[in-house]
Amino acid sequence: MKTEKLSLSQLEQYLSKAAWILKGPVDASDFKVYIFPLLFFKRISDVYDEEYQQALEESNGDEDYALLPEFHRFVVPSGCHWKEVRATTSNVGLAIENALRGIEQANQEFLYGIFGDAQWSNKNKLSDRLLIDLIEHFSQYTLSNSNVEADMLGTAYEYLIKHFADLTNKKAGEFYTPRSVVHLLGLILDPKEGQSVYDPACGTGGMLLECVDHLKEQNKDYRTLKLFGQEKNLTSSSIARMNMFLHGMEDFQIAREDTLRNPAFFDSDGLKKFDCVIANPPFSLKDWGADNWINDPYGRNIVGVPPKGNGDMAWVQHMISSLNEKGKMTVVLPHGVLFRKASEQKIRQALLEMDLLEAVIGLGPNIFYGTQLAACVLVFKKEKEKTKKKKVLFIDGSDQIRVGRAQNFMEKEHVNQLFSWYNNYSDIENYVKVVDMQQIIENDYNLNIPLYIDKTIEDNLPSVEEAMDQLKTAWQESQKAEEKFKNLLKDYIS
Repeated sequence: MKTEKLSLSQLEQYLSKAAWILKGPVDASDFKVYIFPLLFFKRISDVYDEEYQQALEESNGDEDYALLPEFHRFVVPSGCHWKEVRATTSNVGLAIENALRGIEQANQEFLYGIFGDAQWSNKNKLSDRLLIDLIEHFSQYTLSNSNVEADMLGTAYEYLIKHFADLTNKKAGEFYTPRSVVHLLGLILDPKEGQSVYDPACGTGGMLLECVDHLKEQNKDYRTLKLFGQEKNLTSSSIARMNMFLHGMEDFQIAREDTLRNPAFFDSDGLKKFDCVIANPPFSLKDWGADNWINDPYGRNIVGVPPKGNGDMAWVQHMISSLNEKGKMTVVLPHGVLFRKASEQKIRQALLEMDLLEAVIGLGPNIFYGTQLAACVLVFKKEKEKTKKKKVLFIDGSDQIRVGRAQNFMEKEHVNQLFSWYNNYSDIENYVKVVDMQQIIENDYNLNIPLYIDKTIEDNLPSVEEAMDQLKTAWQESQKAEEKFKNLLKDYIS
């Protein structure tokens, strides 16, 4: 077992290889169900050994002293350590299952249910040989604190989440938001030390950890953040919890539950209120619980009932209901929320009359996994600045992308450009417009970006004659190249 410090690229290769070992009997969309729990199990065991060694040295070799729970972040009961599972050669899946359950039970306050519900003992899918190979692969490195910083392990984790998103393109959008989009939301939200941050559709925790990174980049005390997330999917919610621990976070709560049907966080007088709310909820969710919304017991039906087959505006109302009196929220949604009619138009009108919407930012097309839809970012504030009252900032970021073959990408410079436009809050021809509420009313509360930002044709476009000349030149060049190639081919054949 290697005990030298690991580089990020080594960690990433280490995790990718684990996926390759599973390839075949396990579908790519299920890799994470097995790899994340094993990684976390290895990390817990190695950190436990490191803590034991430190306590042993402090006590001049007193083993009973070194085993005391107060010297360990998590308790690893007898029979549940990585080394004990590694020594097993038959019924390996059962040994893994027993170890994971044992660690959960010994650390119920923090780790209950964290390893998910993977069927490790299903030998049709996971043979002893395959599991031994996987355990041996993970045993290559010591994942102690001195070898791998929590941040780096967390970053490698995110790499693996993206890696799985690439492998399972069709399903990935459900679990993975492009890093650049997450970064843009964090920049706009701008959480401060000591604030509470809530993501009602937290997936694997990327949005919450973006807020952590935001404070780190400013050399602020990120550990003062209070993080709250809710996620319906069992695997994703488990990964989110592991992800928090692997990033060194302690003040967090991740709940596994359907947010629109059963919100998880409450204060004495109803829904818990937060300083910052951030999310990329599932786009246009069909079965979202409309029947309960008419008389929502949690008081989130503040401006109307969204359509039965589309939950976008339910998420918006839930998030607004979760803001405190000075709260701010950033949310990614499909463009349809800006202009769809009927009940959604009434909801938009009511929200605009409440003067909560600060900005509408259109993103470029085809930057999300599994959908070519263009999305938008909506920014809401409970208390807008005086100069921004009765106004909405519109930003057309449709061309802030790098066009790729199968997918487009929002790069760092595009994120910085969009954030700069948001921050400056002033008109820029073709891209940014500060719009008075009266104009929005005249447009029947339709927020479709082209209604407010006209694209003017650039004066420096070539004339028809110039374009024809350019085409003629290009054709002549191609003919020359083809002739040259034919001569080379002739020489080669002869």
